[in-house]
Amino acid sequence: MQTSHHKWMGAALDQARAALETSDVPIGAVVVGPDGTILGTGRNEREATGDPTAHAEVLALREAASARREAGDGDGWRLNDCTLVVTLEPCAMCAGALVLARIPRVVFGAWDPKAGACGSVFDVVREPRLNHWVEVHSGVRGDECAGLLTEFFQEHRRR
Repeated sequence: MQTSHHKWMGAALDQARAALETSDVPIGAVVVGPDGTILGTGRNEREATGDPTAHAEVLALREAASARREAGDGDGWRLNDCTLVVTLEPCAMCAGALVLARIPRVVFGAWDPKAGACGSVFDVVREPRLNHWVEVHSGVRGDECAGLLTEFFQEHRRR
């Protein structure tokens, strides 16, 4: 499984780098189906769209649900056999979306000590009072993911 996580994180990193084209924070995500096929991709698009909810994870979940619905695969929104792979630990909004989409596992690269909601600041995905819990795999290509963010913010501060 770790080899797959590493490969899938490469696809998420490609999405993160694409976010730089619109001056968005370089965070990328992919939703992977049970057979290893990428069902949805997303990158931060808040600057590009002016939408505060345009986080990589939300956009990837939307695309995966739409693909499932179009394929006639269940109701679309229940992604209960998929994995979300994202370059940065999801925030509270995105962690809540994972729970609502019934995602069974999240794989992320860098921890977010300021807003993370998968174990650092909050642990929304494993909150026992909720009706669904998410398995967490952290640190996959973590240095690479963190480096991309560090470089972005250093450049951002220089401007």
